[in-house]
Amino acid sequence: MDTVCTVRNLYFRYGREPVLEDVSFTAVQGEIVALAGPNGSGKTTLLRLLAGLERAERGTVRLFDQDVRDFAPKERARRIAYVPQLSQEEVPFTVRQMTSLGRAPWQNSLGMETAQDQEIVRESMRYADVENLADRPLRRLSGGERQRVGIARALCQRPELFLLDEPTAALDYGHQIMVMDMLDALRRERKIAIILVSHDVNLAAMYADRLLLIREGRAVAYGSPADVLTREQVASVYSCSMLVDRNPCTHTPRVSPLPKGISG
Repeated sequence: MDTVCTVRNLYFRYGREPVLEDVSFTAVQGEIVALAGPNGSGKTTLLRLLAGLERAERGTVRLFDQDVRDFAPKERARRIAYVPQLSQEEVPFTVRQMTSLGRAPWQNSLGMETAQDQEIVRESMRYADVENLADRPLRRLSGGERQRVGIARALCQRPELFLLDEPTAALDYGHQIMVMDMLDALRRERKIAIILVSHDVNLAAMYADRLLLIREGRAVAYGSPADVLTREQVASVYSCSMLVDRNPCTHTPRVSPLPKGISG
């Protein structure tokens, strides 16, 4: 598989405070890479650096063997789709209108929608299972439905790289699995590379090929979930006792936090 993303020795700070220090990892075509770690560890900032929304002070981000800083905005929007955390902002759009915004990088300066654009919008809504909601206002959608609309919009860009910040946050178990199954199908069927932030290490372990564990802006471990999610590493990152065993169905690592005074 071709390498899609290469991050080397990344350093970034806000003011005087370092947010990321010496972070390195790679992602290849058709792979899911999960970024995990405590609140404030730098995961969202790392994703924004990959999307070209922030600029690193030191180190490099190369996407498709090109420095992310060298992409023209339209080219970046065609090849890279960034889906931020679920927003509760009320916008006066229907599902179809919001999804259609994903075609903007491919349209002319007048923003005229072609028959091909309309077909891609329908196909994207169908893939994300929101076509039946096409005329419904966003304000009338559940969290899971809104998240799928965000993915449909990103699909309209026809990207080669998906960047998602907490795609399952605030969703119930059923919607979490629905969203992750959709992303898993995307990487298998369309060979899209997917890099996502997740607070749920168990969910990440079930779907991700590789996992980057971050604490206080530094990479603690990077590799397969089985190699990364050891009791010692997870306990050190989250600063509490942990039990790490195996999910009997998926055979992936399963992490359980333990109350104070109980050891695994």
